[in-house]
Amino acid sequence: MDNFILILIYLSLGFAMRRVPKFPTETPVVLNTFVMYVALPALVLQKIPSLHFSWDLLIPALVPWILLLLVSALILVLGRLLHWSRDIIVALLIVLPLGNTSFLGFPMIEALFGGDWLPYAMIYDQIGSFVALATWSTILAALYGTAQIGPDGSSQPAQKVTPAAMAMRILTFPPFLALLTGLLMKSWTYPPLLQTTLDNLAGTLVPLIMFAVGFQLKFSVAGERLSPLLSGLGIKLLLMPLLVLAGAMLLGLSGKAVQVSVFEAAMPPMISAGAIAMMAGLAPRLVAALVGFGLLLSFITLPLWAWLLHQL
Repeated sequence: MDNFILILIYLSLGFAMRRVPKFPTETPVVLNTFVMYVALPALVLQKIPSLHFSWDLLIPALVPWILLLLVSALILVLGRLLHWSRDIIVALLIVLPLGNTSFLGFPMIEALFGGDWLPYAMIYDQIGSFVALATWSTILAALYGTAQIGPDGSSQPAQKVTPAAMAMRILTFPPFLALLTGLLMKSWTYPPLLQTTLDNLAGTLVPLIMFAVGFQLKFSVAGERLSPLLSGLGIKLLLMPLLVLAGAMLLGLSGKAVQVSVFEAAMPPMISAGAIAMMAGLAPRLVAALVGFGLLLSFITLPLWAWLLHQL
């Protein structure tokens, strides 16, 4: 519980410091860059050696892709029944299947389950969420996006993404490189100095991430239809983890890999996916509301999911 309270404190600090002029608007960008290139790779290298290879690893690797197919089909059906615009449907297709599985998922799993559960979350995030972000979300934004916001704030035509560019994005993504490196070096014991360095750098992950998230947290529903917002929040925070849990029970699966997959499926919409949708001009106010309210509500739903999983 102490770790969960710390997460709320870091989040609140970030939200409060947004009003302090000493913190520029670029603060989240700088912090997220440090996390992406330093803290998160350090955490991956720190935790991967404790990962034991088994068939259970297929569960967190496959669940995100199965959910992507199921949720996308559901969004298309709901969009037709509720007469949503194409922009809303595509925005939901980009944002809903992908959860905040690293920036929020890792700290929450460590706080509510323990650090030894993190390797399964890393498989879910890197094999599932990140690869889907670099492919699925990017392709949809390129095909259906109406505009991108340039460095000067002006509207620009959406850029097309080539397969080579997507492959390069995946292969040069620092946490993914750290995952590959950690798997290759799994049987090698880190020297004490390297281990201490990784521990210290990984320790910066939670406060920096939650501060950055709090700093850019926004809530707005002005001018938006409530049906896609309420449907999106219900699908993301309740239906997706319920589908994973029900599927696991039907197949007779259990263990850490299953529980982590359920919990990661319960994460609110991914901030990076939301940024892609907004940069492409796809229902930006709806996307901002999904990310903001999803994050806020997740501090209620995630502890409930954790409690339920501990009872099973």
